[in-house]
Amino acid sequence: MNGENELPLYTFLKSQKGFAGFQDHQYRELLEKMFSAADPDWASKPDIKWNFTKFVIDRKGNVVARFEPTADIADVEACVKTLL
Repeated sequence: MNGENELPLYTFLKSQKGFAGFQDHQYRELLEKMFSAADPDWASKPDIKWNFTKFVIDRKGNVVARFEPTADIADVEACVKTLL
């Protein structure tokens, strides 16, 4: 997903929708502390931070949304429904 051996798909997805922060969640503070300890500049990088990051793509191939693992699945579902 990240780094020199990442698949071109992930390079494209991240170029279209970069990291915009974690949503309010019980693990948000823990995740932010963990990433800050490893890389002080982590929040400004488009890298996929954690498993289960989701990208929503429309029928024309446009990346319309990126949801971090802290996102409520109801928000993901609502986004997908708008594209059906």
